Amino acid sequence: MTRYTTVELSKDGPVGELRLCRPDLQNRFDHDLFAEIVPALDELRSDQEVRAVVLSSTGRTFSAGGDMQSMLDANSDLQVLLHQVDEGRQAFRAFADFPKPLVVALHGHTFGVSTSIAFTGDAVVSTPGVRISDPHVHLGLVAGDGGVVTWPTNLPLIRAKRHLLWGEPLLAEDAHALGLVTELVDSADTVRATALELAGRVAALPPVAVQLTKRALNKVLGARVDEAFDTAFYLEAISASTGDLREAVAAFKEKRPGVWSGR
Repeated sequence: MTRYTTVELSKDGPVGELRLCRPDLQNRFDHDLFAEIVPALDELRSDQEVRAVVLSSTGRTFSAGGDMQSMLDANSDLQVLLHQVDEGRQAFRAFADFPKPLVVALHGHTFGVSTSIAFTGDAVVSTPGVRISDPHVHLGLVAGDGGVVTWPTNLPLIRAKRHLLWGEPLLAEDAHALGLVTELVDSADTVRATALELAGRVAALPPVAVQLTKRALNKVLGARVDEAFDTAFYLEAISASTGDLREAVAAFKEKRPGVWSGR
């Protein structure tokens, strides 16, 4: 399998694994990761021996989500902003239309775009204490890179609105009670093993039936993508050009409340 710098690809029989592998950067979704994660996923998609895939990560955090410096770069340069929108649209759509079972191993906290991608999975394994959130609004941004698709698809709309508008985290145990997390295990150490075991079980079933069922289910998610995704992402692009975003980043770094201008 191809060697990448931001992710690791591996295969054990019919189970493939795509693993975020930059714990020193909290596995953030920046240009380098976006440039590799779609080709890596495509490699697993085209490998006929792979019948199920686990999305996992390394370090204490599953992913910190978007990179603040990238946000500032996009804020100051329209062409950078448009390029980032195209990268994000391509990545989310690749996961939303992936034709093989995808099991997500959330051993640590997940934020923003990584949460949106995690919720495209067919099973999500986590452990108590893990924070699952989409804090876009805290950074002056629309939750447009998948949040307005995956949260309302997996929750009643009012619960999705409660989390996206306030940007407050869910603990994995509460997410399990709501149905966002399908398997809750005792510790972070067992999350990945459980995800691999689940992937192995579905990979052992008749592959044509499983993968065609997955393609049919993708149409359900795809309908939500067609309804809202592009609009939400371009609204996020508008919010990414504001002074409020610059103030949000500064306030975060300085550990103080933001002062919002609405501009």
